[in-house]
Amino acid sequence: MNKRIILTASFFGLTAVVLGAFGAHGLEDKISKNHLETWETAVDYQFYHTVALLFLATFSRAKNTYIKFSFITFTLGMLLFSGSLYVLSTRAITDFGNPAILGPITPIGGLCFILGWLGLFVATIKNKG
Repeated sequence: MNKRIILTASFFGLTAVVLGAFGAHGLEDKISKNHLETWETAVDYQFYHTVALLFLATFSRAKNTYIKFSFITFTLGMLLFSGSLYVLSTRAITDFGNPAILGPITPIGGLCFILGWLGLFVATIKNKG
């Protein structure tokens, strides 16, 4: 068991539930349907990668650099991809953040997700167990 990975996954799982509920009940009539769908996409990807983090914890005895790499890139991906979508989808009511700066952050987060899955793939191939 890797306590750091499980604690990180627990935090992201908790916040995904809270943010999902907030989107469904608190933002329903405050942002456009399109922006609400963007919010839901952010929550979905946060959940997917929370589960991926929990799976990484099963490799904890391997002490594999690729698992550490996947942990870091999945975490960065959630912060950059989902985080930027949360900010962009609520910009109409918060006026927070510059879309010109935030827009490119989303694909960087997506790239982090891709790299995390690649790291997990390589870690699995290299695992002797």
